[in-house]
Amino acid sequence: MKAVLSKEVGGPETLVLEEVPAPEAGKNQVLIEVKACGVNYPDVLIIQDMYQFKPPRPFSPGGEVAGIVKAVGEGVTHVKPGDRVLASCGNGGMAEYVVASSHGTMAIPDGMPFDEAAAFLMTYGTSYYALKDRADPKPGESLLVLGAAGGVGIAAVELGKAMGLKVIAACSTQEKVDFCLSKGADTGLVYPAGSLDRAQQKQLSDDIKAAGGGGVDIIYDAVGGDYAEPSVRAMNWEGRYLVIGFPAGIPKIPLNLTLLKSCDIRGVFWGAAVARDPKAHAQNCAEMFKLYAEGKIRPHISNSYPLEKSADAIRELMDRKAMGKVVVTI
Repeated sequence: MKAVLSKEVGGPETLVLEEVPAPEAGKNQVLIEVKACGVNYPDVLIIQDMYQFKPPRPFSPGGEVAGIVKAVGEGVTHVKPGDRVLASCGNGGMAEYVVASSHGTMAIPDGMPFDEAAAFLMTYGTSYYALKDRADPKPGESLLVLGAAGGVGIAAVELGKAMGLKVIAACSTQEKVDFCLSKGADTGLVYPAGSLDRAQQKQLSDDIKAAGGGGVDIIYDAVGGDYAEPSVRAMNWEGRYLVIGFPAGIPKIPLNLTLLKSCDIRGVFWGAAVARDPKAHAQNCAEMFKLYAEGKIRPHISNSYPLEKSADAIRELMDRKAMGKVVVTI
């Protein structure tokens, strides 16, 4: 089979397309013929050895796929050959075939295209877990989404609206803010790109407060870096700050701010949560599929690339050009 491989540490330019043996399904595993692979920020990190997990090389990036079941291993009963499925596989998805664990594989609705299925689980799963299970949202509360035009960000915008929240989309350009407004955000703001000096941080905090009518209740931070502290400074009493990711760098937040506002900083590690409580994950997926069927959420595919252009797909995320999801089709 053809597979995109990371054989050395580096950026997308180090990836190669090669012929490799097809994998086989072992116990509690599912062999999937990949039709589409979602591209996510962990793919940017994993090929540079900057992610939490470092698979042995050579490996294929791509942590979520959609396709057709070709074979199942011992102990797998909930899917069978021929079923249309999506799967969370960690890595290995940028290939013609991949093996996924049975608990990470699930059937997809008949009306869901493969590209949308491949763009669904990681972004909506992360954001739904973050908002439902970590943020304790109450209808009418305000939600600030940093990096709102990205994959997890726009999922948070849609889900926040579905939960009855006032959604503020914060992005690096007006074009991205306008995209978020078209997806249901109530209002938005543009923050400066790159490192922020103290005056820019204060201005960002003031802008967030103004957009939230004095402050915000929930912050969904998929950016990190210099944007974190001014966001916390704009929180309401007993607000909740959700730690999602750090493409702008890992921030250092003065803990006296949490005391002054009696607010919480809450980590969001969706992958670990799935492994620890698969029943809760299954329930969340059922609820998300219902929202999809009702038309309240739908993955926005900003760009699709063929397998041989997988490096370009990862580069688009690395350069923060994507609005919504990027998908590799096979």
